[in-house]
Amino acid sequence: MKNKNFYFITGTQLLYGNDVLVKITENSMNIANHINKDQNNPATVVHQEIVKSAKEINDVILKANNDENCAGVILWMHTFSPAKMWIEGLVNLKKPMLHLHTQANESIPFNDIDMDFMNLNQSAHGDREFGFMASRLRISRKVVTGYYKDQRVLNEIFSFMRAASAYMFSRNLNVLRLGDNMRDVAVTEGDKVEAQIKFGWSVNTYGIGDFVNETKKVTNEEVEKLYKEIETKYEIITDDIESIKEQVKYEIALEKMLKENNAKAITTTFEDLHGLNQLPGLSIQRLMEKGYGFGGEGDWKVSALTATLKYMAQGLEGGTSFMEDYTYNFSKNNEYVLGSHMLEICPTLARDKVKIDVKPLGIGGKNPPARMIFQNQAKKDAVVATIVDMGDRFRMIVNVVDLFEEEIMPNLPVAQVLWKPQPSLEESATSWIYAGGAHHTVLSTQLKESDLRTFAQLFDLEYILIDKNTNVDNLVEKLQTNDIVWKLKGLR
Repeated sequence: MKNKNFYFITGTQLLYGNDVLVKITENSMNIANHINKDQNNPATVVHQEIVKSAKEINDVILKANNDENCAGVILWMHTFSPAKMWIEGLVNLKKPMLHLHTQANESIPFNDIDMDFMNLNQSAHGDREFGFMASRLRISRKVVTGYYKDQRVLNEIFSFMRAASAYMFSRNLNVLRLGDNMRDVAVTEGDKVEAQIKFGWSVNTYGIGDFVNETKKVTNEEVEKLYKEIETKYEIITDDIESIKEQVKYEIALEKMLKENNAKAITTTFEDLHGLNQLPGLSIQRLMEKGYGFGGEGDWKVSALTATLKYMAQGLEGGTSFMEDYTYNFSKNNEYVLGSHMLEICPTLARDKVKIDVKPLGIGGKNPPARMIFQNQAKKDAVVATIVDMGDRFRMIVNVVDLFEEEIMPNLPVAQVLWKPQPSLEESATSWIYAGGAHHTVLSTQLKESDLRTFAQLFDLEYILIDKNTNVDNLVEKLQTNDIVWKLKGLR
């Protein structure tokens, strides 16, 4: 993500004279440099010459559009910058936008302030003039307000950078589907053409025979080399080494297919395993650990979302994984969710050293597959997210959850993740169901709810949040209102 650039563009006009323009340039460069110096900055801010006319604005916007490494623009009005000058540039803008509402000075110099200072430091109304035009043009963007040296402001900027970089990643994301969706399942379906228009996801199916043929090309030397790596990294608690090596072969074959097709996400389904000895398990977990997205039962939406959120979370502490609400604990005053899947949970969520075992699966009709087994780390305010196709729009649903640690369930031969959803299991599950939330999700202990909200803003997605402040009745009313609002947006 450090290779991603964000153009820092400062607006002004020609009324103030050259001396003022020199000072504006100096202040603008100071802000850009300060953002770059912060160790939490995930990308690189590139300062641009200050813009004083419609032509200069449009030129720098077109430059950003044509720069493949530019993931977005950060705009700030140091002085009053008449917004009609911005129309052509903003209409042409194709990159995510952050409007930074800040000042070069933190405090008003009470004893020294004069009209020269007032004319120079006009962000308070310069940014409002600009903000009107962005709203008038219905531009989806992120607005951050505050002094640029404040850590909260910097963190919001960095959150935007991650979301904008993920936006660019998403626009070029290929999803490789092995087989189709699980038969008769509704929520894993969706409009792939609309998804490519909206998100950039190119979703294409490859026959399971293509995968089987690729596994036959894997050499024993390749398998032995990767197995030795696995043997040192994880704790192997089974004598069935051949089952592990079968999964190693799958991992090598799948990654070759992904790379050959420039794909960063993959789906499988246990209903289409012709020619395979096992359902891919350990192999999928390993691919997710490397940053690939995955969706079970052919769920291409959650596979793409997993890949995108993994990309957005690079370098942050914790993990991000494909997930499923599997079963509940309804004990009074101790309600919680057991999240898991048949095999495929990413080990970036693991608390301790991961174990590898081979156990019967009970579904799919194939040999017992190797899989990683682990328990999650505790984490307050983690997020569980999904995207569903509502027919006339995509809806992103996010639940804030608190992960807690417990002893491993001795007879459950898969990874387990335990969480208490906010505001409670009863209210969160009820709200999730009213919202049409999928049973497949992405769980992240790396990203915050605000990160996902920014991501949704950049894509102009309907965003439904379930957190400690959620009231079910209010949420149902919001869903009803949203139906009207989004239908009207579709007519615009």
